[in-house]
Amino acid sequence: MSASGASSESQEANRGYSVAGGRAIAPPLAPGLHVVATPIGNLKDITLRALETLAAADAILAEDTRQTAKLLQRYAIRTPLKPYHEHNAEAMRPRVLERLRAGAALALVSDAGTPLVSDPGVKLVREALDAGVAVHPVPGPSAALAALVASGLMSERFLFAGFPPSKRQARRRFLQDLADENATIVLFESPHRVRDTLNDMVDIFGPRREAAACRELTKLHEEVLRGPLADLAHQLAARQRVRGEFTLVVAPPGERPAQASDEAVRAALAEALERQPAGKAAAQVARRFGLKKRALYDLAVRLSQEGK
Repeated sequence: MSASGASSESQEANRGYSVAGGRAIAPPLAPGLHVVATPIGNLKDITLRALETLAAADAILAEDTRQTAKLLQRYAIRTPLKPYHEHNAEAMRPRVLERLRAGAALALVSDAGTPLVSDPGVKLVREALDAGVAVHPVPGPSAALAALVASGLMSERFLFAGFPPSKRQARRRFLQDLADENATIVLFESPHRVRDTLNDMVDIFGPRREAAACRELTKLHEEVLRGPLADLAHQLAARQRVRGEFTLVVAPPGERPAQASDEAVRAALAEALERQPAGKAAAQVARRFGLKKRALYDLAVRLSQEGK
C-alpha cells in the first residue's frame, strides 16, 4: 500500500454505487479512518451512508476480502480491497497509518457487523487517534444488538462479553465472573462449542435463568430459541448437528427465592455432588437459592461422605 492517497481520477471512478438498479453518486469523503458497519447476513441491511463511504474511500481494509467482495459486487462498488486481519495487522498497521497521515480516506470493515466488536480493528483505531488522525464511525448492523432485541430480555442494562475461552476450565472461570452481573449478558459462541458453553451456564448460572440462543441472524435460516438455560441446552443437545454462529443472551440473576425448604436444598446438593466436588456444589446451590456458600459447605461434605 503506497503512502499517497488515490488519485482524483480513480476516486471519481469509485464514487458510483448501485441501489435497486439505479446508479447513485457518493459525495467526496473526508480524510481519516472510517469505521463502517456491514450486514451480518442480509445484504439489504447496509445503510446508504455505508454505501457512500465504501464507494468514496481510497481503499477498504477488510477482515475477509472474499466476504467483503460479495457486498461490493452486489452494489457495484469498485473500491480497492486490502486485507487487514489478526494475522497481518502488525505488519499492515504502520503502512495504513502512513497513508492516513498523508490524508487518505480509508474504510475499515469487519467480516460482518460492526468493526472493533470482537475483531482486530481496535489497535488500528487507537494508533490512528494517537497519531491525530480523524476516526469516523459509520454505524449499522450488529449481531450483539440484533440478538438482544430478538431475545425479549431486559435491554436497559446489558454487558457484551465477546467469546468465552475455548478451554473448559478457563470458560467456567469466565462465566463465574459474569454470574452475578446485574445486567443482561450477551456472548458470541461457535457452533462447535455452544453446547458445552450452555451446559456450563446451566451449572454456573442455574438451570432456570432465562436466556436466548440466536443463530444465523438475518440469514435464510435465522432461528431464536428462548427459554430457561436448561431447556436451551436440552434442545441443542438433541440435535444431530449444530450449525451457524451463535449469539447467546442471558437475563440478569433477578430475584432469588425468599426461602427454600431444607429438603429442596438437600436434594439440590445431592444432585450437584454427582457431578462436582463439595466446594463447587455448595457454591452452585448457594447461588441458586440465594444462600451463603459457607452455610452449605459442611452439609455438602457430609452428604458426600454419606454417599461413599
